[in-house]
Amino acid sequence: MYSDKIYLTPQEILDKEFKIDARGYRPQEVDKYLDMIIRDYTEFINMIKRNEKEIRDLTEDNAKLKAEIRSLREQLVASESSNNGGTSNVDLLKRISQLEKVVFGKYE
Repeated sequence: MYSDKIYLTPQEILDKEFKIDARGYRPQEVDKYLDMIIRDYTEFINMIKRNEKEIRDLTEDNAKLKAEIRSLREQLVASESSNNGGTSNVDLLKRISQLEKVVFGKYE
Protein backbone atom coordinates (compact mmCIF):
# COMPACT_ATOMS: atom_id res chain seq x y z
CA MET A 1 0.00 0.00 0.00
CA TYR A 2 2.68 2.50 1.00
CA SER A 3 5.58 0.80 -0.77
CA ASP A 4 5.09 2.97 -3.88
CA LYS A 5 5.59 6.12 -1.77
CA ILE A 6 8.69 4.99 0.15
CA TYR A 7 11.94 5.51 -1.71
CA LEU A 8 14.42 3.90 0.67
CA THR A 9 14.45 0.65 2.59
CA PRO A 10 16.37 0.23 5.84
CA GLN A 11 18.87 -1.96 3.99
CA GLU A 12 19.47 0.70 1.32
CA ILE A 13 20.18 3.27 4.01
CA LEU A 14 22.58 0.86 5.70
CA ASP A 15 24.42 0.10 2.46
CA LYS A 16 24.80 3.75 1.38
CA GLU A 17 28.44 4.79 0.93
CA PHE A 18 29.43 8.47 0.99
CA LYS A 19 32.48 10.01 -0.60
CA ILE A 20 34.86 11.60 1.88
CA ASP A 21 36.79 14.75 1.10
CA ALA A 22 39.12 16.85 3.20
CA ARG A 23 36.37 18.98 4.71
CA GLY A 24 33.69 16.28 5.01
CA TYR A 25 31.57 15.14 7.91
CA ARG A 26 32.81 12.76 10.57
CA PRO A 27 31.95 9.24 9.39
CA GLN A 28 31.10 8.09 12.95
CA GLU A 29 28.46 10.81 13.34
CA VAL A 30 26.96 10.06 9.94
CA ASP A 31 26.86 6.32 10.72
CA LYS A 32 25.24 6.93 14.11
CA TYR A 33 22.60 9.18 12.55
CA LEU A 34 21.90 6.71 9.75
CA ASP A 35 21.49 3.94 12.34
CA MET A 36 18.77 6.01 14.01
CA ILE A 37 17.07 6.53 10.65
CA ILE A 38 17.22 2.78 9.94
CA ARG A 39 15.57 2.03 13.31
CA ASP A 40 12.83 4.55 12.55
CA TYR A 41 12.24 3.16 9.06
CA THR A 42 12.03 -0.37 10.43
CA GLU A 43 9.55 0.70 13.09
CA PHE A 44 7.46 2.62 10.54
CA ILE A 45 7.30 -0.43 8.29
CA ASN A 46 6.23 -2.58 11.23
CA MET A 47 3.58 -0.05 12.23
CA ILE A 48 2.21 0.05 8.68
CA LYS A 49 2.01 -3.74 8.52
CA ARG A 50 0.23 -3.90 11.91
CA ASN A 51 -2.23 -1.19 10.85
CA GLU A 52 -2.96 -2.90 7.52
CA LYS A 53 -3.60 -6.20 9.33
CA GLU A 54 -5.88 -4.47 11.82
CA ILE A 55 -7.79 -2.82 8.97
CA ARG A 56 -8.25 -6.21 7.25
CA ASP A 57 -9.44 -7.80 10.51
CA LEU A 58 -11.87 -4.98 11.26
CA THR A 59 -13.21 -5.04 7.71
CA GLU A 60 -13.86 -8.77 7.98
CA ASP A 61 -15.57 -8.33 11.37
CA ASN A 62 -17.68 -5.51 9.96
CA ALA A 63 -18.78 -7.66 7.02
CA LYS A 64 -19.69 -10.53 9.35
CA LEU A 65 -21.73 -8.25 11.60
CA LYS A 66 -23.54 -6.72 8.64
CA ALA A 67 -24.37 -10.22 7.38
CA GLU A 68 -25.69 -11.12 10.82
CA ILE A 69 -27.86 -7.99 10.84
CA ARG A 70 -29.28 -8.93 7.43
CA SER A 71 -29.98 -12.44 8.66
CA LEU A 72 -31.72 -11.18 11.79
CA ARG A 73 -33.82 -8.74 9.79
CA GLU A 74 -34.88 -11.58 7.50
CA GLN A 75 -35.78 -13.65 10.55
CA LEU A 76 -37.74 -10.74 11.94
CA VAL A 77 -39.68 -10.29 8.70
CA ALA A 78 -40.41 -14.01 8.55
CA SER A 79 -41.47 -14.00 12.20
CA GLU A 80 -43.75 -11.01 11.71
CA SER A 81 -45.40 -12.58 8.70
CA SER A 82 -46.23 -15.73 10.64
CA ASN A 83 -47.32 -13.70 13.73
CA ASN A 84 -46.22 -16.30 16.26
CA GLY A 85 -44.91 -14.81 19.50
CA GLY A 86 -44.35 -11.15 20.32
CA THR A 87 -41.48 -11.80 22.71
CA SER A 88 -39.17 -13.19 20.05
CA ASN A 89 -39.74 -10.09 17.90
CA VAL A 90 -38.73 -7.84 20.76
CA ASP A 91 -35.60 -9.92 21.37
CA LEU A 92 -34.68 -9.76 17.69
CA LEU A 93 -35.21 -6.01 17.59
CA LYS A 94 -32.98 -5.54 20.64
CA ARG A 95 -30.25 -7.70 19.12
CA ILE A 96 -30.45 -5.86 15.78
CA SER A 97 -30.21 -2.55 17.61
CA GLN A 98 -27.12 -3.70 19.54
CA LEU A 99 -25.45 -4.99 16.39
CA GLU A 100 -26.14 -1.74 14.56
CA LYS A 101 -24.52 0.18 17.41
CA VAL A 102 -21.41 -1.99 17.12
CA VAL A 103 -21.24 -1.90 13.32
CA PHE A 104 -22.09 1.74 12.76
CA GLY A 105 -20.56 3.10 15.98
CA LYS A 106 -23.75 4.68 17.29
CA TYR A 107 -23.17 4.41 21.01
CA GLU A 108 -25.68 6.36 23.01
